[in-house]
Amino acid sequence: MPAGGRPTVRSRRLGAALKRHREAVGLDQAAAAEAILRSVTKISRLETGQVSASALEVRTLLDRYEVEDPDERQRLEKWARASNERGWWLDYQEIVQPDYADHITLESDATYIRSWEPSLIPGLLQTPAYAESVILTGPTPCGHEQAAQLVKIRQERQKLIEDGGANFTAIIWEPALQALALDTAVCGEQLLKLRNAGKRQNITIQILPCGAYRTAGMTGPFVAFSFGVEPNVEAVTVPNAAKTSVVEAPEDLAIYTNTFDQLRSDAMSPDESAVRIQEFLATSQRLLENP
Repeated sequence: MPAGGRPTVRSRRLGAALKRHREAVGLDQAAAAEAILRSVTKISRLETGQVSASALEVRTLLDRYEVEDPDERQRLEKWARASNERGWWLDYQEIVQPDYADHITLESDATYIRSWEPSLIPGLLQTPAYAESVILTGPTPCGHEQAAQLVKIRQERQKLIEDGGANFTAIIWEPALQALALDTAVCGEQLLKLRNAGKRQNITIQILPCGAYRTAGMTGPFVAFSFGVEPNVEAVTVPNAAKTSVVEAPEDLAIYTNTFDQLRSDAMSPDESAVRIQEFLATSQRLLENP
């Protein structure tokens, strides 16, 4: 059973991929069960993420399904080995809810991460002070001690892109930066972090201008994840006041992919965005010098 007694996002992804490959060659679950000397029930539960598969079982099934792509085989075997691994975030399981754990798991496995944020700076780019202010004013009651732990988690998550472990593209609506300028306690540091992050080879920051309000109004915030060498969206997380939902249905992923492409098309270029961030930073510095 996957860790925690429920399907994990890793086991669900693995199961869905194995089912897709089985169906592509026209095999039923009985044939798959025979290949690994297991029951049909095992295959059924494997394909829904209810149980995990060993790397050897995955390798055998991929042989039976005639999957020859080495990148795909390596990826699915890696998922099998990782499906029951204990993530660092479980050290904070008293405050990390299952839906947040799912988000962090997807994030830690991803090769490409794309974020749309209409009202805040994305978590992967937040300074500790800004993150604390966001957490303390969030919909879930939170004391300073718990907020400090959540800030620490956010900093741990940021290591992924700081170390170049994934490519990250963030599109931020311009009013989020304008609102930031009103908070002089965190503004300068946060803008500096944005400016410096945008210089990294694996990080792209684009600002959607205020005038593109129709595009900004298409959807609330979301994060899209890819897990292979190609940046195909394979999962999306959508936060709301109560929880974060994981979207995995292909038809829904296509909608989010198209939405992100539209946002990126209407946003300033990375170079133009860097100039705009620098302008906000200069304004912030003037306000500090002449309050």
